Amino acid sequence: MGQGPGRPAIHAATVDHGLRPEAAAEAEDVAALCRRLGVPHRTLRWEGAKPASGVQAEARRARYALLAAEARRLGGAALVTAHTLDDQAETVLMRLAHGSGPSGLGGMRARAERDGLVLARPLLGIAKARLVATAQARGLPFIRDPSNADERFERVRWRAAMPLLAQRGLTAERLGRLAERMARLDAVADRRAGEAFAGLRLPDDHEGEGEEVRLDFSRLAEEPEEVVLRVLALALEAVAPPGDGYGRLERLEDCLHALLAAERSRLATRRTLSGCIVALAGDGVLSLRREGARRRGVHPATS
Repeated sequence: MGQGPGRPAIHAATVDHGLRPEAAAEAEDVAALCRRLGVPHRTLRWEGAKPASGVQAEARRARYALLAAEARRLGGAALVTAHTLDDQAETVLMRLAHGSGPSGLGGMRARAERDGLVLARPLLGIAKARLVATAQARGLPFIRDPSNADERFERVRWRAAMPLLAQRGLTAERLGRLAERMARLDAVADRRAGEAFAGLRLPDDHEGEGEEVRLDFSRLAEEPEEVVLRVLALALEAVAPPGDGYGRLERLEDCLHALLAAERSRLATRRTLSGCIVALAGDGVLSLRREGARRRGVHPATS
């Protein structure tokens, strides 16, 4: 099963997060199954102290880091996970509750690239119940993680709410279809934003003084607002300090609305966002540059 004509080599990896005493034995159960199927297997352990809060989020980051390292060790293998339609529905609900825009509501992608590695989720359209039934029909053992029923975790609380939502018509299938549609729209908007960013970017007239992005905002403002919003995000990403995002989508939207209002009135305005100064001149040129060091009691945007 691991190798064969026309078939890529398959390798399995189990992450032992070290959060439950049973995890080591469960990883060994997976290893035993893989030996029976002829699939090479490695157990990857999340070492070190564990956080007191935000355990699931930190465990997820650690899990993907370990799996990515294993994929690179194997020579750039594609990383394949068993996320199901139920996982996708829960993700969409969580992101909706957190105020996500179209990109977030596109949910998990069936195929994506992360840090230069291909991440594939071939079961994203398959209900979990069908996956379990298939395993049972073929006599394949599987393990139920007790943390999946622990309502201290947000995802588990949404999972518990799914049957009631389904009674009102908000089924996992419909949430999955919503994610597919949002992902289609997201791809189109992203492509147009990339074109607009490249086409409306102006030469930097402050070379040698640090990274700056200048845009013809008068022309950019003629684009649909979603495109303008994404171009602003691209500009911020180009100049913001490493690791800084624009934070919540609402902050980016507030900044954009202020810029659009100023452009309609042909007024200059200046704001700060994500460690950057965003300045619109009266001639319609928008400049973004990294914010300098603050003087005590004086904010650069008001000095």
